[in-house]
Amino acid sequence: MTSATIAIPVKESPFLFEGVIWREFKAIEQLLDRPGYRLSFLDGVLEIRRMPGEPHETVKERIGALLELYLLMAGFDFTPTGSMTLESEAVAAKREADKSYKLAPGSRLPDLAIEVVFSSGGINKLEVYKRLKIKEVWFWEDGVLEIYHLRGEGNMLDYERVSSSEEVKGIDLDLLLRCINMVNHVDAIKTFQQAIQK
Repeated sequence: MTSATIAIPVKESPFLFEGVIWREFKAIEQLLDRPGYRLSFLDGVLEIRRMPGEPHETVKERIGALLELYLLMAGFDFTPTGSMTLESEAVAAKREADKSYKLAPGSRLPDLAIEVVFSSGGINKLEVYKRLKIKEVWFWEDGVLEIYHLRGEGNMLDYERVSSSEEVKGIDLDLLLRCINMVNHVDAIKTFQQAIQK
């Protein structure tokens, strides 16, 4: 028996505005501070993205529930930081992840950012996270999970796509993905919990 997977809506492209300075971006951000929209910024490009609604929120919350269950059972001392604003005028970058986590006590910034992608185009999210020095980024898109880990030092930083998480050691990504993509939330949590208790 094959379990059904969540439906994926048609992708929308964000609005992009070039030639915006940081001060203008912050003013626009205050004017457009309303639910349903998310603003990002990179090198003078303002991205305004309309959030796709229930399917996006369902996947985002599912990932969070499964990941937090694993972190708790695996003994991580973690702090969920949600869609905390990550920004720096010095590196001309701002982004809010869908989910983020500090995975060790005393972390100033999240160690992990998670993006649930239901749109196409826009600014380079990995470049934003690189400038903000987020150690690991997970992208869920079209039922697939991709993991990127930050490598290098100083100005020589770059993300490498990896097959297993280096920040959430030991997590079975195949199991995680299968449970993320299940239709029923309770079934997904129970399936994941039973598997990691074995």
